[in-house]
Amino acid sequence: MMRRIQIGNLLRVSTWAVIATASLCFAGNSPASSDAQKLNDLLRRTGDQTSAFLDQFSDVKCTEHVRQEKLGKDDKIELKEESTYDYLVILTNAGGELNLSESRLPVHEAKRDRKNTSMLLSNGFATLFLVFHPYYAEAFKFTLAGEEVVGGRLLDKVTFQHVPGMKSPAALALRGREYPLELTGAAWIDPESGTIARIEAGIEDTLQDVGLKSLHSEIEFAPLPFGDSKPVYWFPTQASVEVETPRQHWRNLHQFTEYKKFSVSTEEKVTSR
Repeated sequence: MMRRIQIGNLLRVSTWAVIATASLCFAGNSPASSDAQKLNDLLRRTGDQTSAFLDQFSDVKCTEHVRQEKLGKDDKIELKEESTYDYLVILTNAGGELNLSESRLPVHEAKRDRKNTSMLLSNGFATLFLVFHPYYAEAFKFTLAGEEVVGGRLLDKVTFQHVPGMKSPAALALRGREYPLELTGAAWIDPESGTIARIEAGIEDTLQDVGLKSLHSEIEFAPLPFGDSKPVYWFPTQASVEVETPRQHWRNLHQFTEYKKFSVSTEEKVTSR
């Protein structure tokens, strides 16, 4: 199952949301050195944290405010639209395979431009942490890139690069075809808990031949304690997405607020006559 990011009527970028049980391995990392062992230990903690957080993420709902911008020369805003949604991520289990899907119910939607100007319709980037989920981790090469202080906390910076030919948590949908995105980027991670505080990701010049010049996204997370939740998990609070083609340039900002507990159980039955 996929969640789509659409650019007008022509170009769509999607984050894949199919989660399955898989062994945890990290492409390109050798345990021959202490740095490699430190990285593998950190990635294992992050994988465990990401798997546990995914269950928590599907038990809450929030308000998503989206600001869509079409940029012109010198990045000047030519058109701006704002919308608000009730946002919910739903996990289901069918045939032993976990599926992650987004529900976005409009509270306020921007009116369509009379000139039918193409805008970037983006969703799914709040779940970019799936890069570190065991199902996708084997498809990336990870590297320790030192330590940085973010928000007063000393975090490990880990860069990642997609391994060509492996599965990817994001894809470009264009003219009825889907092209896996070879994501590259960095994440800032708490070394003790494996909690992700920030992610930046984009693509290199791998899809210019199909009309995608650049894609860059940034996702920020913050601790949101619930009274009955231990440990405290970090939830997405903001995601920015910037996409450029040879002729057009867009930027979207997603803000996630007012998180509340929301749990749904489903049961499927098959009856015979």
